[in-house]
Amino acid sequence: MGIYRELSNSKGVFRLLGAQLLARFPAGMLSLVLLLHMEHIFHNYTSGGIMLATLCIGQAAAGPVTTRWMGKWGMRPVLTITTIICVICLLLVAYAPFNLLGYTVVAVLLGFTIPPIAPAVRTIFPKLVPGKLLNGLYSLDASVQEIIWAIGPVIAVFVAISFSPSIALTVAAALMVLGGIWFISSPELGQVKLPPARRKIGAVFTRRSVGLAVALGFLYLIAFAAFEAGVVSIFGHESFDGGFILGINAFGSFVGGMLVGHRALNRWALPTRMLVVFVGFLLCLISLETWWLTAIAFIGGLGAAPTFAGLSSLISSTVKFSETAEAFGWSNTGQLIGAAIGSALAGISIDAIGARGAFVVAGVAMGCAILTALIWRNIVPDLRGKDASPIPDTEKIPVTPQVGIG
Repeated sequence: MGIYRELSNSKGVFRLLGAQLLARFPAGMLSLVLLLHMEHIFHNYTSGGIMLATLCIGQAAAGPVTTRWMGKWGMRPVLTITTIICVICLLLVAYAPFNLLGYTVVAVLLGFTIPPIAPAVRTIFPKLVPGKLLNGLYSLDASVQEIIWAIGPVIAVFVAISFSPSIALTVAAALMVLGGIWFISSPELGQVKLPPARRKIGAVFTRRSVGLAVALGFLYLIAFAAFEAGVVSIFGHESFDGGFILGINAFGSFVGGMLVGHRALNRWALPTRMLVVFVGFLLCLISLETWWLTAIAFIGGLGAAPTFAGLSSLISSTVKFSETAEAFGWSNTGQLIGAAIGSALAGISIDAIGARGAFVVAGVAMGCAILTALIWRNIVPDLRGKDASPIPDTEKIPVTPQVGIG
C-alpha cells in the first residue's frame, strides 16, 4: 500500500484523478437511466436494450477516431466540442418526443460524442509518474472509477424514481458540463502534448497485446452489461434495490483494486482476477433475493478493478507513447461493443425467460474471457520488477557523411 503514498507525492496526480472522476461521472448513470427511460416510454426492456446498444456502437466507433483527433488538433479542442454536442444529445433524449428509430439515431450521435476522457488521462499518466509507479496508478485509477459505478447507479435510480428518468438525464447532462470544465481546464492537459499518430489507423494491432486487451475488454463488458440489465429488470421502478446492488458491486471492485490491483502484471494475473467475477455471476443464478444478490455482487466485484488495471498495464507497457491514445481508444471501443451486445442479448433474454437469462449471458461471456486469457497468456509480459512505461518513440536521424580531407 506504500505505493499509494508515493503517488500522493507526484504533482498533479490526484487533481487529475478528481477531475476525470467528475467528468466521467455521468457514465455511471446513463445505462440505468436510459434503460428506465425507454421502459417508461415503450413498456418493455427490449427497446431499452436496443437504445443502449446503439449508444455503445456510436461510442465504440468514436474510440480510435477521437483519440487520433486529440493527437492532431489537441486534447482541449476535441474534448470541448464533444462535450457540447453530447450534452445537447442528452437533453434531446430526455425531452424530445421521438419514436424508437428517432431515439436510436440520437443515441448513435450521443455515443460518438461522449468525451474521450479515459484515453486522454491514461495517455497522460506515464508522463506524470515514474514507470515503477504506473501499475499502482492504473490500479488507483481503476479503483477510483468504481466510485462512478457505486454512486452513479444509486443517484440515477433515486432521481428517476423520485422525479422522472428525464430529470435524471438532465442531472447527468449538468454533471457532464461541470466535470468537463474542470477536466479541460486542468494544467496537465497543457503540460503533456499528445504526439500525432505516425502510422495508419489500426496499425497498433500489429502488437498482439492490443488485440488481446480489446478481446478481453469486449467479453468482460458483454458479461457486465448483461449482469447490470438483469439486476435492473428484477427491481424496475418499484425500489432502489437495483441501484444499491450495482453500487455494492462497484464498491467490491474498489476494494479489490486497492488491495491487489497494484500488483505487477504477469501471465496468470488476468485469468485469476476474472475468475472471481465469473464465480459471482454464476452464483446469482441460485437466488434472486435482495440479500443474496447484494452479497454476491460484492464478491464478484472484487475482481473487476484489478482486471481493468491489468488491461491498462498490458497496453501501456507494450506500445509506443505516440500510439497509446489510439490503443486505449480501441480498448474502449472493444468494451463498448461488448456492452452493446451484452445489453441487447440481456434485454431479449429478460423478455424471454426473466432475469436469470441475463445472468446466464453474463456467465457464458465471462467464461469465454477467462479461456481467451488462458490460451493467449504468453502475449502478456511479466512486469514484476520492471518498468511499465510505454516504449519510447524513436526516429531516424539524417546524417550528413563527412567529406574526406586530402
